[in-house]
Amino acid sequence: MTGVPAIGKLLVAARGEIALRIIRTAHELDIATVAVFSDPDAGAPFVAAADEAVALPGAAPAATYLRADAIIAAAHATGAQALHPGYGFLSENAAFARACAQAGLIFVGPPAEAIEAMGSKIRAKQLMAAAGVPVLPSVNVSAGAGGLPAVTGLDRREIDAQRQRAGIAYPLLVKAAFGGGGRGMRIVAGPGDLAEAVAGAQREAASAFGDGSVFLERYVGRPRHIEVQIIGDAHGNLTHLFERECSVQRRYQKIIEEAPSPAVDDRLRAELTAAAVAAGRAVGYVGAGTVEFVLDTDRCFYFLEMNTRLQVEHPVTELVTGLDLVAVQLAVAEGHPLPAEVTSARITGHAVEARLYAEDVGAGFQPATGTVHRFAIGGVPGVRVDAGVADGAVVTAHYDPMLAKVIAHGPTREVACRRLARALARVQVHGVTTNRDLLVGVLREPEFRAGVIDTGYLERHDPAKLGAAPDGDALALHAAAAALAGQARRRAATTVLPGIPPGWRNVPGDGQVTAYTSAGQEVEVRYLAGRSGVRVSVGGQPLPGLIVHRAAPDGVDVTVGGVRRRVSVHRVGAVAYVDSPLGASALTEVERFPPPRPPAEPGSLFAPMPGTVVRVAVSPGERIAAGAPVVVVEAMKMEHTVRAPHGGVVTEVGVHAGQAVDAGTRLARVEQEPG
Repeated sequence: MTGVPAIGKLLVAARGEIALRIIRTAHELDIATVAVFSDPDAGAPFVAAADEAVALPGAAPAATYLRADAIIAAAHATGAQALHPGYGFLSENAAFARACAQAGLIFVGPPAEAIEAMGSKIRAKQLMAAAGVPVLPSVNVSAGAGGLPAVTGLDRREIDAQRQRAGIAYPLLVKAAFGGGGRGMRIVAGPGDLAEAVAGAQREAASAFGDGSVFLERYVGRPRHIEVQIIGDAHGNLTHLFERECSVQRRYQKIIEEAPSPAVDDRLRAELTAAAVAAGRAVGYVGAGTVEFVLDTDRCFYFLEMNTRLQVEHPVTELVTGLDLVAVQLAVAEGHPLPAEVTSARITGHAVEARLYAEDVGAGFQPATGTVHRFAIGGVPGVRVDAGVADGAVVTAHYDPMLAKVIAHGPTREVACRRLARALARVQVHGVTTNRDLLVGVLREPEFRAGVIDTGYLERHDPAKLGAAPDGDALALHAAAAALAGQARRRAATTVLPGIPPGWRNVPGDGQVTAYTSAGQEVEVRYLAGRSGVRVSVGGQPLPGLIVHRAAPDGVDVTVGGVRRRVSVHRVGAVAYVDSPLGASALTEVERFPPPRPPAEPGSLFAPMPGTVVRVAVSPGERIAAGAPVVVVEAMKMEHTVRAPHGGVVTEVGVHAGQAVDAGTRLARVEQEPG
């Protein structure tokens, strides 16, 4: 297209796996790349992959990846002609898109006007209704000027009157007008919960998106979350690339996505995609975008929102169409019309994606932090890995806790699910708690395999059971392997009689003892090497038919009960990370003589993770009921409410709003009243 230069150097204003993914495609197209990075990301893989990199001093997003001026300055300093915003951060910021244009940079995304039109879900719903796209009834609740006050009694009555006029019954949804990812969203069961839900949603929305406006919307029971990929060019061409199913979610955030949807037939697909294209045309859309719908049990669909950017789950669309969506984005940004392979795309096979998060499923999906000591995924045919971490990466509380996306493609949904489950089961992620076992459990669960899913799937299926830790037999094997590998490690380091087998004794005794803790359990291993071999007991029970074929610091090859298995052991400090065909365990060796610890005062409440206090809901001397909110901590872009474990009197508040806290910081103390 005349007047639009080819892109020779691209600045990537993103981080993690999406930054790496954009850099990879840019390099394939012989486009040089520039990364921008915060202090915690200085050693991240995406920084090393880029041709050049510019530091954004600081850690918090507001001081780094949300600094439009600093990012544009980095583009000028390196001579980049274009900027790709990835997803998240400034990707759906109309002011940023305009600033790029004013700075002479090509913004790899839609026009600022389209971002602006879709930036507010409230405005977007009005535009979609005018374009004939089905929408759900809603009531707007704007944030107060200069702050985010809780809903007053008068406000509540007025809002409730509007709710009734709009025909919205309880339960209903409170949703943020800007942004997405489930942030600023609450389910309200009845009138008594409305004030706290609106106030909390406003607070979270303001923190994540810079605007606390929210709205109430009709709640759809057992909905499926279906979205349609659209893409347009500057020549008036706009098409779709079929639908994706994104119904398996936790905290309103997707964890498993697939294309095509098992619930969509040809007739419904035609209706959904026609509505999505109409939505795009209503705002003059150019570039890659996603129109999201909710599908009810009667197979009626309603517009949810439009994401004016690339989606996290775009790889499933790439795998079933054979397209590189980033390459198409760059071609459109250069002014080229959509190529024939886009306008004539067809679905081939099925693709399923799982998001591997650093989070503790058993603790209510709380984000986890720490150092990734090992990140390895064995090769499985038909499986793609888009990872944002490598060995040594540090997962902090500042950013989203997603570590990687693992995507499988196959001729059928069944084959894709099997491939993905196999690949995830072999993942080694040492150093942080992850949702790996939950993902594997979902992929192997019969209802999921049958396509019987909706956004309430994880409410009907206990995540703790789906992602169950290794059973007793597995834990016993893992503990024994850790102990034998530990003995081999110590023996390898000795210079005294190095040829003697590990643990061998000239005069037999009771053997050696090592104790571990794993997932709250304590496991004792007793082992003894003698002339007749190695004897091992775990928890006082001998391992039957034990034959140690090999014992080395990095693992063991053993037969137990007639079954031979290879067990890998990766020791970091006091922790042994153990992987085998039976699963994975993290075993922390118990100190033989631990220092005494002072007991915590009864009623003390502690920060569940590193984060920032955004609200203190109580004052010293206040009487509160069991379950009442005490302190709200924000970590990894989500709010986490610490509640009173029992009714009583608040005797201490040790933090204030805006204060950064570490995991285990005492927040407050609630003294239980007698009786």
